[in-house]
Amino acid sequence: MPRLLGVEIPAKKKVAFSLRYIYGIGPARADQVIQEAGIDPNTRANDLTEEQLNKILHVITEHKWVVEGDLRRE
Repeated sequence: MPRLLGVEIPAKKKVAFSLRYIYGIGPARADQVIQEAGIDPNTRANDLTEEQLNKILHVITEHKWVVEGDLRRE
């Protein structure tokens, strides 16, 4: 299973649906992340390369979105 921001996302689902398992990322943000990272929306999470995972993390941190533990604390 791919791991992003300390969360294991489902490997067999499409990336747009897998990203929603990260607390703070919903359907709109998941679509925005995929578009900005230049990833095909039909790609399964287990088919992502390390480079694509890094692009996803870069997009999330670039926007300074509060997700996971920081969001739960608020």
